[in-house]
Amino acid sequence: MSTTQEKLANELKDHERGAYFRRLSAFDWIWALACIGGGLSAYLLYGEYMAYYEEIILALTVAWLIPQGWHWKAARPFTLIVGALSVLAVSIYPDLGAAQESFLLNYLLSSQSAIMWMCVFFLGATVLYFADLVLSGGDRDAFLGKVATAFTWLGSGAGLLGLLVRWWETHLHGPGMGYFPVSNLYEVFVLLAFTTALIYLYYEGRFRTRALGGFVMLVVSASIGFLLWYHFGQEAHHIEPLIPALQSWWMKVHVPTNFVAYGAFGVAAMVGVAYLVRARSHPESKAAQRLPSFDQMDDLMYKCIALGFAFFTIATILGALWAAEAWGGYWSWDPKETWSLIVWLNYAAWLHMRFTKGWRGTPMAWWSILGLLVTTFCFLGVNIFLSGLHSYGEL
Repeated sequence: MSTTQEKLANELKDHERGAYFRRLSAFDWIWALACIGGGLSAYLLYGEYMAYYEEIILALTVAWLIPQGWHWKAARPFTLIVGALSVLAVSIYPDLGAAQESFLLNYLLSSQSAIMWMCVFFLGATVLYFADLVLSGGDRDAFLGKVATAFTWLGSGAGLLGLLVRWWETHLHGPGMGYFPVSNLYEVFVLLAFTTALIYLYYEGRFRTRALGGFVMLVVSASIGFLLWYHFGQEAHHIEPLIPALQSWWMKVHVPTNFVAYGAFGVAAMVGVAYLVRARSHPESKAAQRLPSFDQMDDLMYKCIALGFAFFTIATILGALWAAEAWGGYWSWDPKETWSLIVWLNYAAWLHMRFTKGWRGTPMAWWSILGLLVTTFCFLGVNIFLSGLHSYGEL
């Protein structure tokens, strides 16, 4: 490329960048100011308790929320409402006894109350999405579909609120005990449920269809089923001190990054199920008429797997850095590490075959479902059936 062409290309990029910012509305800039103001308020209130890496995480969170809110308008009220309720909960929660004395905490805002509401909303959304698909045909304006979407937003908000308030509750248990609540299977199943739901909600808006909601919410409901069993059957909801291996700042970034990947893989697999349902249905059947086109579902599978693969790659690198600090080596062929590599290779192969061989359709749908099974074994099966350095996550 000549110097003149390079200059023209750079000018075009600058023009497009400037046009992007000119398209932003006053509300977009108010959103940016609100994010910056919230970040500064958090720093002023809790900065003395933050280590340098927590300050970096706070700054990166604000930097991520601003363009996220610009790009996904529905995320703005969600973030503001959950943030406001979290602040309210913390302000009326001076000690653990307050959870029994305050009506708001006891029935709405304590971590256990919020998480139970999450379960109710997600299970209700699953039923309503399928009812909408069967009775309303997936029409965007159908009442049942709108309620299902609202329930999914409410469940996601309740789950996020529950984890944020649980974070505060860990501090109330005693000096030096506070930790980011992604340390055990109970907490990460909450994280998995609302992360998967939020990823689905984003693509529901992008593809403008609710017909896939019931399929995706099935995997969320499965998470809820495990969570309820773990809560009531194993009494796993109690807050316990962190074991030494988890007392690291790496946990704050490694675990959430992993579960964004798991959520994206879950959405891809359930879209694959919907793809196969349509492929095996008669062309005149309700499933064939009401589900999105094959091209749309294929594209959505690809987008979710690409998103999950990117986050899983980052999580694996972060995990290796954590392992080097905790155990003195980046890789030890621990069962969890080995199966993480298998998951990574599986999705790398999926993407490779799509890009280089042009694979589409039914084989890739089956592969996405198989990928979720492999991922589930990596996430849960290793903890149940195998032992190793990660055995602290067992049932």
